[in-house]
Amino acid sequence: MRKRGTKTDEGDKIVRRKLSDQVLERLLEMITRREVLPGELMPSERDLMERFGVGRPAVREALQSLDTMGLISISHGERARVSALTADTVIRQIDGVARLMLSASPDNLEHLKQARRFFEMGMVRLAAANATANDIAELRRLVDRQREALGDAEAFIAADIAFHRKIASLSGNPIFAAVGDAMLSWLFNYHSELLLWSGGETKTLAEHAVIVDRLATGDQEGAAAAMGIHLDRSDLLYQHREDA
Repeated sequence: MRKRGTKTDEGDKIVRRKLSDQVLERLLEMITRREVLPGELMPSERDLMERFGVGRPAVREALQSLDTMGLISISHGERARVSALTADTVIRQIDGVARLMLSASPDNLEHLKQARRFFEMGMVRLAAANATANDIAELRRLVDRQREALGDAEAFIAADIAFHRKIASLSGNPIFAAVGDAMLSWLFNYHSELLLWSGGETKTLAEHAVIVDRLATGDQEGAAAAMGIHLDRSDLLYQHREDA
């Protein structure tokens, strides 16, 4: 037991919170309690100053924090507007940090590859259960589009991404689709065109076609196995580079 009059530990000290942090907390409560709904305008700076009894700098700093978090949008000369929160907006908040993490170490890229494999094999099982005839037709069109893009790296990769995005979307879960889209975006930053054009493009087309065939018959395990083969081979296309 500490004797009276002894020096306190650093953790015992009471730290005075910034006014802007307190305003931010109150604004978050307003949004959480749906006092202002997505698409609606936030109260004016003057109204917030009067409501919370603080100055303009504290209100502006708190509003800027909300804007950085993606919870509101601020346009010059206009009141802030509450943003509609979606899985995409949430994932975008970590995009910059995720890219920095991947660039920091080759190990992190390998971890992303592993996570993507686990994720996409689960997604393709759901896709096999949910895909309609129209979905299958769209996937076949994407494979055809990729085939037509042979010789054009940018168009070929764009069609590749669209193919995998379509499969993720068939889960019917917007969080799955947003996470899948983010992982593809981060991964393709490390795509090696040199390896792509050494024969891998024709293998990609053949593997995509097999995946679609399995989806068309509703074969969940067959689709997952085909996706696993595809991802195991294509992992070599993604390499950590100092300039990535």
